Amino acid sequence: MPFEADLAHALDRTTDSLEPDLTTLLGGAVERGRSRRRRRSAGAIAGVGACAVIAAAGLVIPGALIGTRSAGSDMEPVALAMPRSAISGAQMIDAVKKTFPGSRFSKEAGQSNNPSDPSGGWVANGAVDANDGHGAANVGVSALRLKLPLRDGEGLNCDNTAGRAEAGDTCELSELPSSAALPGGALVMSEKIAERRPIGSDPVPDSDIAHRWTTTVTLKSTGAQLQLVQWNTAGDFGGGSLPKPTRDAPPLSQKQAVAALTGATWAPILGAVG
Repeated sequence: MPFEADLAHALDRTTDSLEPDLTTLLGGAVERGRSRRRRRSAGAIAGVGACAVIAAAGLVIPGALIGTRSAGSDMEPVALAMPRSAISGAQMIDAVKKTFPGSRFSKEAGQSNNPSDPSGGWVANGAVDANDGHGAANVGVSALRLKLPLRDGEGLNCDNTAGRAEAGDTCELSELPSSAALPGGALVMSEKIAERRPIGSDPVPDSDIAHRWTTTVTLKSTGAQLQLVQWNTAGDFGGGSLPKPTRDAPPLSQKQAVAALTGATWAPILGAVG
């Protein structure tokens, strides 16, 4: 993940102590937070390599920050709630792999949550490089729980994508009705973001622009939230730049991504989180 003044707040999904080998993970499930925060702080760390460097440093977030994330407004914190049960990094990796059946996997990384210890983090992550035969893609899912009642914030509005249509960025909001699998229904946010400025290099042609597709599903009854990030590139996100695209489209369409996150594979994770 990134290193420059774009990404100071991509840390929000990583309010845990990370191991040095989580570059790929951060390039997926956590990295998505950077674009909606890129205009908010030109602070210490950002860019597509920043979180990789943060991960290598161990990323210990002070206890005061655990349990809060910045919302669409610079002033509004969005509080995290304690997960109901522990989820291991291995569980997250396994669920991610099952989400992309038939693919070849490499560079897997996972992170556990720790409900009994806020300083240990309340966010679980899993990520891999997956190749479905149409090119490798870095894919990852993060799982957490928002405090109720839900407020505007991460994964709940498109405020920070507004005005970026000229860059080809899109964001859509929708709702899923209440069902046995989704009691109370769910909010869905879908984004496509173009990462146009690799750190440490000149602007790249359109054909070399990396994209990420983010699908966020939030249960209205519990605040449990899953966020799937799919890149059209894979490999090493460190070193100050994004790898070149390996494919045009994400492995899963938006419809397939929502179906996966609300299906049997992720039901145990949603239950454990919320």
